[in-house]
Amino acid sequence: MRASVLLKSSLLTSLFVISSCATTKYTEDTAKNDYSNLEAGKMYTVMMKDGSKNQKMLFRNVDGDNLIGTAGKKDSTVVTIPKSGVAAVRDSRKARITAGAVVIGAAGVAALVLSSSRADN
Repeated sequence: MRASVLLKSSLLTSLFVISSCATTKYTEDTAKNDYSNLEAGKMYTVMMKDGSKNQKMLFRNVDGDNLIGTAGKKDSTVVTIPKSGVAAVRDSRKARITAGAVVIGAAGVAALVLSSSRADN
């Protein structure tokens, strides 16, 4: 009985971990990268290839070899990021929702394991 509960809990945990990907990664070859999945008016966190600090931006559009946006919803400072320096782009809203779902799922798995271990005793 105990092995089946551990197996179920590990499957549920792995399901939540796999579903937690809210990041779009980009390759070295900028010609292969498709930025059409970025939506204007959404906040994104852009991770840079050179390891510099991640930049948050309210995405507006793609102009040639640059991503154009503003520093935030209230801050209208224009942010221009070259496509060649982008390693990954994370949708801030999806990341928060997914993190919340993972926490709730982990709590559910912990409750399942706890209740089944008490039932075995």
